[in-house]
Amino acid sequence: MKTNDDFDMRVLYEPLGGIEKLENYRTGGYHPVQIGDHLHRRYRVVHKLGHGSYSTVWLAHDDQSNKYMTVKVCTANSNLKEVDIISALTHPRCPPVNHPGKMMIPAILDRFIIQGPNGTHACYVTAPARASLSGVKDGSWSRLFQLDVARIVHGDLHLGNILLQVPPDFDQLSVQQLYERYGAPGLDPVLRLDGSPLPRGVPSHGIAPIWLAEASEKITLSESRILLADFGEAFSHSKESKYKSYTPLVIRSPEAYFEPNTALSFLSDIWTLACTIWSIIAQRPLFEGFLMTQDDMTCEHVDALGVLPFEWWKSVQQPRRKRGIPSLDAREREAFFHMLRSMLAFRPGDRPTTKQILESEWMVKWALPEYQDNICP
Repeated sequence: MKTNDDFDMRVLYEPLGGIEKLENYRTGGYHPVQIGDHLHRRYRVVHKLGHGSYSTVWLAHDDQSNKYMTVKVCTANSNLKEVDIISALTHPRCPPVNHPGKMMIPAILDRFIIQGPNGTHACYVTAPARASLSGVKDGSWSRLFQLDVARIVHGDLHLGNILLQVPPDFDQLSVQQLYERYGAPGLDPVLRLDGSPLPRGVPSHGIAPIWLAEASEKITLSESRILLADFGEAFSHSKESKYKSYTPLVIRSPEAYFEPNTALSFLSDIWTLACTIWSIIAQRPLFEGFLMTQDDMTCEHVDALGVLPFEWWKSVQQPRRKRGIPSLDAREREAFFHMLRSMLAFRPGDRPTTKQILESEWMVKWALPEYQDNICP
């Protein structure tokens, strides 16, 4: 018998690139927002900025202030902790008002509730951002340490969650000028695979996000102010403990895997921040993560940073022990790596012969004796 969860995993709609999963427009999921909607009788939706697992994010024009705003519309089943975290970070006394990171946390300017066909959705309003650093690969990092001052663990400090603020003249653009400069919304019809009419809680069109970015070389230093986004995984370290990391595997700190019973901390953010800084400076990831497993990622860590801490290495050896395979001690491991390194020399003439391999320390002291003991009694 199929459950509701089984049904939710099915692909029901013709796929549209670059937008949220349409199957999540259901009870407890996304609210169907369309261009031209007047949210809270004040914010007129003019374009889409993006989406996450628990929200869609929209560029809206505020009728009262005559400025552009970001409106984040959360799923009906989302955790509203993010708003509380941001409110705490932007409180006048936390951190001190003169702290250099104060300006890079997006202040909550307004919040309201939408009742829709898929449930009750919390919405909050912030100043708009230009683009994520994954798009422009530029920015300043000193202010990220405000999170440590405020005792908040962000939990997801990747390039897509670090944004550049919009240029000073952004609010002076009319909606038509905005479209002329950055492009009007593209409306792609949402169609069910079975040809049935769309349910009430599903939008009639999918909308790809607006592209507000510039190449990094075109952005001046005065325009490179950053904003942190997506505090959905953030938590106050002094008030709660969190053990499971949802940071992308490629930048996830290794203690999340090797020490699952130890609470995550600010130092987990430091690892992720280092990976993110490298991606900007080197223009490529520090660790490659395409179709990687956790074991693959651990190999990447060892290749780049050296041998794991002893207690972590012991846990890596556990699968060998379960299969009755002896663990490699430090001497055998070093001899094994020495043999492999010699075999992997770049110049063919520098590689050992078969005879030299058989005479290597690892072969003579470990491999051949083990072979003789077990195969040739």
